[in-house]
Amino acid sequence: QVQLVESGGGLVQAGGSLRLSCAGSGGTFSSFAMGWFRQAPGKEREFVAAINWSSNTYYANSRKGRFTISRDNAKNTVYLQMNSLKPEDTAVYYCAASISRGLTIATIGSANEYNYWGQGTQVTVSS
Repeated sequence: QVQLVESGGGLVQAGGSLRLSCAGSGGTFSSFAMGWFRQAPGKEREFVAAINWSSNTYYANSRKGRFTISRDNAKNTVYLQMNSLKPEDTAVYYCAASISRGLTIATIGSANEYNYWGQGTQVTVSS
């Protein structure tokens, strides 16, 4: 059974940075596409960034340039570096893994394509 555990969330002032980590176990991590999603109170879960099995990266337009996703397959870990944080970035951030090798730019941002999810880590950005 694949398990994903996020860490690195917390409280930060606007303009600050955080790096989230997601450690995976129980599967062939290097073959997964990995994604980060977030959900703010009263809002739907939304796509943040993803990285496929060949390390191609994808971002939601509003996060491009401020967020960077990366992976270290030797550590079974995916990272989300978040810079220039804004109060509207406040949310619970979730890591997810997809076993699909056929995700495209049109589908990799869809939560329905992901098979495994972490419990989430809270990110709070104060103004």
